[in-house]
Amino acid sequence: MRKTGVSPSTIARAGGIAALALAVAAPVVLATPTPALAARNEDSSAEVVAFYRSRGYQPLWFSARSGAAAQQLTQLLLTARADNRNPNNYRAKAVAGAVRAAVASRDPMAIRRADMMLSQAFVDYVRDLKRDPNVGIIYVDPELRPTPPSASTILMEAASAPSLGDYIGQMQFMNPIYASLRQALASRIYSNSHEYRQLVLNLERARALPSSRGKYVIVNPPAARLYMYENGRVVDSMRVVAGRPGQISETPMMNAYIRFVALNPYWNSPPDITSRKLAPTILKEGRAYFTKRGYDLVDHFGPDAHVLNPMSVDWRAVAAGRVQVNLRQRPGPANSMGKMKFMFPNAQGIWLHDTPEREKIDDAARLQSNGCVRLEAASRLSRWLFNGRPPSPKGARPEQKVNLPQPVPLYITYLTAVPSGTSIVYFNDFYGKDEGQMRSMRMASL
Repeated sequence: MRKTGVSPSTIARAGGIAALALAVAAPVVLATPTPALAARNEDSSAEVVAFYRSRGYQPLWFSARSGAAAQQLTQLLLTARADNRNPNNYRAKAVAGAVRAAVASRDPMAIRRADMMLSQAFVDYVRDLKRDPNVGIIYVDPELRPTPPSASTILMEAASAPSLGDYIGQMQFMNPIYASLRQALASRIYSNSHEYRQLVLNLERARALPSSRGKYVIVNPPAARLYMYENGRVVDSMRVVAGRPGQISETPMMNAYIRFVALNPYWNSPPDITSRKLAPTILKEGRAYFTKRGYDLVDHFGPDAHVLNPMSVDWRAVAAGRVQVNLRQRPGPANSMGKMKFMFPNAQGIWLHDTPEREKIDDAARLQSNGCVRLEAASRLSRWLFNGRPPSPKGARPEQKVNLPQPVPLYITYLTAVPSGTSIVYFNDFYGKDEGQMRSMRMASL
């Protein structure tokens, strides 16, 4: 892990002309205007006109409450290279000229023209940023896939912001992680070409993170941490143990809703763990292993599973990988799931869970699981998810399902460049995703 500092004075300048000059020079491969873009603009223009009609053609960007929003948005458009977008897509120079003319003349028609140009450009810009980044995320729940909002939604959210200047200046229409990484790119706050490329790659991943103001959870395996967000701010965080590097055991990028908690959970052993770790011990200990360790051999995993005779299996063949069986560990102090697991049902068999193995949480190298995410403080997460009233198990019955008051979005991401105060912290590319994307992306050299 390494850190690149950003001084408060640099951050202050990043919203001004100094940042504009730096960002224009940032070497990023640009998207070029296309017929499809022109068609999108045409489609949204009617909504933009309808928005102004609904407010009696009162200005948005030049209203008494807008502050410096017009100038701030103009600078975002002119520096769209920091978003890996072409400023020409948003007619950035024409918009800047219209804003200058409106400010200089104060002519009502010039103001109306500039205001509507700003709104059209803002709609096109936001819709571009909120598209699926196509970086290998599994969308368990399709509604958590980034989707460009309508023009009316974009403009109504901007108009309802308590401070339009803050909304634009802080890029509150995007996730705060995205806004900070973009700030670092636009201000050229990186030490070398490798950090630059890391910022670009991570900015793409951050597009899939929400700008919503409600509750959501972010898990970042490179940082080995989980973050609880409310209203765009981190309210709590904890250490986690994520998947080991390796194609089978890595924790995937995934967007899903946490829907329920399972109390007194079973642990279903993955086939490779059964073959590699459990079967050799069973060969040594025999039937006593199942009594002592709390395991059952079952015909399948599920609530209606039937327990089988463990001595009916050729465990040498299991250890050699020639035969697969289903081993399930009963709830108890040694159960790998601990006291609870948080479920967002998915085909990959990934979940968040408690753990009795505290030494792995305390280890500095916390990429040791088989893909699932072990939590430092499962009870604390439960309390937060259940709004301060976490459920308790009723008796010893296994797999007691308790639905959340409402599903909470979970974003398992892969960020190797993370904002931390006024700095960017860089983490090792444990899974090789940066390296793979750097080879596939066409980037200009510094």
